[in-house]
Amino acid sequence: MFRTDFYYDLPQELIAQEPLPERCGSRLLCLNSAAGEIEGRKFTDLCTILQPEDLLVFNDTRVIPARIFGSKKSGGKIEILVERILDNGRVLVQIGASKPPRIGSELILDNRITALVEKRAGEFYRLHINDPRPVNEILEDIGHVPLPPYIRHSAGIMDAERYQTVYARTEGAVAAPTAGLHFDQNMIDRIRSLGVRMSYVTLHVGAGTFQPVRVDKIRDHQMHHEFIEIPSRVCEQVKETRQRGGRVIAVGTTVVRCLEAVSGEGGLLPFRGETDIFIYPGYEFITVDAMITNFHMPESTLLMLVCAFAGSQNIFNAYRHAISQGYRFYSYGDAMFITRP
Repeated sequence: MFRTDFYYDLPQELIAQEPLPERCGSRLLCLNSAAGEIEGRKFTDLCTILQPEDLLVFNDTRVIPARIFGSKKSGGKIEILVERILDNGRVLVQIGASKPPRIGSELILDNRITALVEKRAGEFYRLHINDPRPVNEILEDIGHVPLPPYIRHSAGIMDAERYQTVYARTEGAVAAPTAGLHFDQNMIDRIRSLGVRMSYVTLHVGAGTFQPVRVDKIRDHQMHHEFIEIPSRVCEQVKETRQRGGRVIAVGTTVVRCLEAVSGEGGLLPFRGETDIFIYPGYEFITVDAMITNFHMPESTLLMLVCAFAGSQNIFNAYRHAISQGYRFYSYGDAMFITRP
């Protein structure tokens, strides 16, 4: 199976650059994978698709202001994307610069805070920020919303609100779990009033979510590690949902990866740690029955995941339909509701 098997041509004008005025104002393309049927709906129609026996699982990660602008002491401009907060002022980062910084050199962040380049590990650097404040406070002070590279405008006040789910509470992501961006509090309340259960897991989305697959054979691709947490209560809710005959519906590919990473013959298990699970066609799903997701980039690991879930032919048929109907793609774009065969 090759990377090029997951290519499609997307007109640039369909890449959504800004969110719609209303969070739940998006379109919803429904894909019944068993029948191969496609139906265009509104996102608010989700309330008529869900059933009282269902369980919706959300990712409660909160995006941190992880993009920092600065310079080397020589004056060369740099752009830093925080991948993870470590401890004692240390962060794991990616650094964009004309020339890679030397180990032991100092960087100047936001023209006023220095940071020491301590170590390099592959594409990441470990920095020690010379500031007594907790790293979260420093980022709130000098950081910016880490918008994806395909969104061309600079992050502003609007993005600080809209590139964050309304239920975000656990800080640590450098990219939003974008399927959840479609839910406003009113819609969550409507769904809950239908009797649909809701639960929350955590996966801190890393910068690697935007990294392209560079190998030809997808089995050779190495996924980045991301922190996940599945509380015991979620495991109990999944078991109860199975007993009721309901569906476990993942809100986003991050939730799919979370749940499937710790699923086994004994069911879903509580877990707190890291995962590098890579889901591509041929994977046998254990826990997730349906998912809500956005449209994904060509040749990306996220596109490979949804192809594994619904079948490549079904997904590419749906994407061709979406393109022909002018659906909006990627993080600020429209959504899909996909059922598994």
